[in-house]
Amino acid sequence: MLLGIIGAMEKETAALRSRMTDTEEMTVAGVRYTKGLLEGRKVVLSRCGIGKVHAAMCAFGMIDRFHPDAVLNIGVAGGLLPELNIGDIVVAENAVQHDADTSALGDPVGYVSGLPDVYIPADKSLAGLTERAAKTAGLPYVRANITTGDQFIADLEKKKWLAAHFGAGACDMEGGAVAQVCLEYGTPYAAYRAISDTLTGNGKEYEENVHTACAASAKLLTVLLSFLSA
Repeated sequence: MLLGIIGAMEKETAALRSRMTDTEEMTVAGVRYTKGLLEGRKVVLSRCGIGKVHAAMCAFGMIDRFHPDAVLNIGVAGGLLPELNIGDIVVAENAVQHDADTSALGDPVGYVSGLPDVYIPADKSLAGLTERAAKTAGLPYVRANITTGDQFIADLEKKKWLAAHFGAGACDMEGGAVAQVCLEYGTPYAAYRAISDTLTGNGKEYEENVHTACAASAKLLTVLLSFLSA
């Protein structure tokens, strides 16, 4: 099995890349892909950059050039539920793009024209293994939707609305785009996020805790890879 792994930022991927062996690299449209072994498992790892366009470009290049059996979107995100603390994990049930809005035309908020539904489901098998890995790693977690938009959400009322309207546990800036590209290509997709800022948090809390969240994300991935076939 070849697993594609996408994180948005260097701080989410650098430690993982440093542990890879038998590597080969390719850069496409400024996106760096590293293929090799991580914890003895075949992976192709990439840092996509922040935002939905960067994420979509990265996912397209990864699938088009490397043909992974599945794509896993990792990293950190803002928490939307009061029970979530720094470093806790949200395992995606579905991805949804909260900033897609053609409701003036009668569509539900979050619907991307041409897709079958507002929600893009995560692969049940890979999501289940991710949940098992969180348990094994001793990381508190929830299964919930992860919502995506080209915004850093700091407003408490907006966070509460995202949680209530979309059944979301975390908000990020990339996952929905990765999920959409995977859906259109027929590539299994899953995602998880480690919480870097809480429901009542802001940019300062994020800056103070992002490295803690990145460490939790990497810890989860290490355990998850041990569950995958070599």
